[in-house]
Amino acid sequence: MNRPRISPLLRMQFLGVLMLLGLGALAARLWWVQVARGAEWTARIRGSSEATVRIPSIRGEIRDRNGTSLVQNRASYEVDFYLPEMVKGYRQRYGQPPLTVYRGNVSGMPKDLKEADIVKIVNDGIVPRLDDLDLARDYNAGQLQKHYRTNTEVPYTYIKDIDFPTMAKFSEHDVGLPGVDIAIKPVRSYVYGALAAHLLGYVGPPDDTNKEEARKFTFYQSDVDGKSNVEKIFDQYLRGRPGIRYLRRNAKGTIDGVLREDPPMQGANVYLTIDARIQAIAEEAIRSVARGAAVVVDPNNGDVLAMVSVPSFDPNTFIPSIKAKDWAALQKDEARPLVNRALSTFPPGSTFKIVTSLAGLRRKLSTARFNCSGGVSYGDHYFHCWIAEKGGAHGTLGLTDAIKVSCDSFFYQYGNAAGIDAIDQTGNALGLGKESGIHLTGEQPGILPGPEWMAIHYPRERWSQAYTANVSIGQGYVLASPLQMAMAYAAVANGGVSYYPRLVSKVLNQDGSMALDENGKPVVPAEPRIDSDLRQDFSPEQIEMVRRGLWKVVNEDGGTGGRARLKGVEVAGKTGTAQASTNGKKDTIAWFCCFAPFDHPKYVVVAMVQGGEHGGSVACPIATRILDRTLAMDAGTFEPQVAWLAPAHHPNPFAMVKDVTFKDAEPNASTDEEHGDDSQTADTQMAAAGDDPDVEQAPDAQGQVSKRQTRVARALPVATPPEKRGFFQRLFGGHRNPPAAIPTPAPTPSRRSRGF
Repeated sequence: MNRPRISPLLRMQFLGVLMLLGLGALAARLWWVQVARGAEWTARIRGSSEATVRIPSIRGEIRDRNGTSLVQNRASYEVDFYLPEMVKGYRQRYGQPPLTVYRGNVSGMPKDLKEADIVKIVNDGIVPRLDDLDLARDYNAGQLQKHYRTNTEVPYTYIKDIDFPTMAKFSEHDVGLPGVDIAIKPVRSYVYGALAAHLLGYVGPPDDTNKEEARKFTFYQSDVDGKSNVEKIFDQYLRGRPGIRYLRRNAKGTIDGVLREDPPMQGANVYLTIDARIQAIAEEAIRSVARGAAVVVDPNNGDVLAMVSVPSFDPNTFIPSIKAKDWAALQKDEARPLVNRALSTFPPGSTFKIVTSLAGLRRKLSTARFNCSGGVSYGDHYFHCWIAEKGGAHGTLGLTDAIKVSCDSFFYQYGNAAGIDAIDQTGNALGLGKESGIHLTGEQPGILPGPEWMAIHYPRERWSQAYTANVSIGQGYVLASPLQMAMAYAAVANGGVSYYPRLVSKVLNQDGSMALDENGKPVVPAEPRIDSDLRQDFSPEQIEMVRRGLWKVVNEDGGTGGRARLKGVEVAGKTGTAQASTNGKKDTIAWFCCFAPFDHPKYVVVAMVQGGEHGGSVACPIATRILDRTLAMDAGTFEPQVAWLAPAHHPNPFAMVKDVTFKDAEPNASTDEEHGDDSQTADTQMAAAGDDPDVEQAPDAQGQVSKRQTRVARALPVATPPEKRGFFQRLFGGHRNPPAAIPTPAPTPSRRSRGF
């Protein structure tokens, strides 16, 4: 059977149709890619030609109650190494980068791994050019190599906080090195140096880079973290919002310009209850001793108006990083300048007698009288009264006179009549034996010992009247901080309301609005917080008995606090001297707690001195000076100067302080000096100092690059490979172009932080 043959014309037509269909499909595909999805591909192309840099956020300020800035930001110029760009530039200019071998882990198994020898790249390719401009600096090569291995996306800071002449040299000369850049970053500035250092805290780099967030950027510059105190507690509100810088890459992948930038936003401002003027007054007074603390509070709401600790430190030392030798010196200092003694706990001595007094009143002992013949026996131990060393005795006393002369024998008996449970209950109501919740790090809770506490810590011991006697005079195992004692005396001063201490009054965003927490409420409540109301358990007359006893301490002859008398102002207070153990060494703790004016208390002042012989001769003059000058400031007769302060430091911090006298202070009445009972001493509990800051390691041998006698050997550019002649060149006899010099990679554009 013969099939009909297809004519050539039909074949040509069929082939044409196929070609048209193919062209149509190609055109449709081109339309789909270039038109329908054009925006998507454009974004991908743009993304592949961009590099992104995370710009650190700008922290908010910390201010005092009057708006005085205590912590601000300043511009810090630094030289950064963008290590991946540096390796890429080395490869383009010199060929395969040098490698180094290190011991790593693969699937949990140790193995020798290779990576670019970034130290050699820097020393051979970067340092010579910097040395030509006298810009080379010694660095820690080991830290650089580790940074490249573990933190590649984060720029390595080669020089921190460079001075203006160095910055001018970088700006004047085109360094011409890939991956080398000057950056401007906001860093913390503690305006008044060591003033309030133990409150403000310090900042440093995060302990770990957020890898998940870092993967979103080509280069990642992390925020600094608060490492202690207000900087740490309010870190999430101070931190602000980071920015992004978009950089342009050329055809060779080298960064050669800035496309655009989303600037960072500044965080919220934190307002403290501190009054910088009162803080300055307290700083000046407490610096008369080597180791001590002072606290000033408003008894009517619990606001902390000043808090000082000596020795001290300058938080600017930590900015932008602290040198290893300076950090080691701070840590090795036996006086422990990083510790906030206002939050550390010590035996309170006779200042604790207000707790014992109220505990007895709780047990209806307001009319009780006890005899002092020089001491009291409990079991096989004879407890002396301090006056016995002077060969005397106080005789029979009631409560107010016992407070006045600080009779130990009276309070041994009075405390046992009240019972340890009543003492602990009253101490707890006054804020002792527990953390106050103040917005500071490292606070110690102290100890209110009793039978239950003894069973936990000393299970082989049984509580006895002897232990209660020791607690009754603020000795034994009882421990309290200057801040806790200030709040306890504030409750007595105001008639019975025990407040929690408040250090931060408000947190405001940059637009002036209140910063809110995760529940949508203001970060800091506007109203003061009440711990307990003693007026529910004590009558006004009972509380007034304790207040009247404190008034007698200062204003009647024979009182132990006569040096606290002030003209025109009635002051009430209590001295205290206690024996303690600090780091295994015997220590004497001198106290004075006071408030004024007596009828309408405005300030409570507590001074504590480690190594003070007596509370009346050492701590009392310090607290009185703070109170006197603060009241004079209110009256307009004294203007305190808030100025930059160097760290408080004493060459012999463990010498016994026998007396404190201020040259321009008026002489006050001399008083009998009580001393602490050393039959049982407790170990002081020092507050935690805070997290480790950014420690700048000292240069090592490989990083010794500046001022060398022998220059580092420069790397040489690789030779241009021979150009292969193509078919048409061989056919027509064309000549090759002369080899062109390998161009120097364009310098990385400046990535300066803007917007602060």
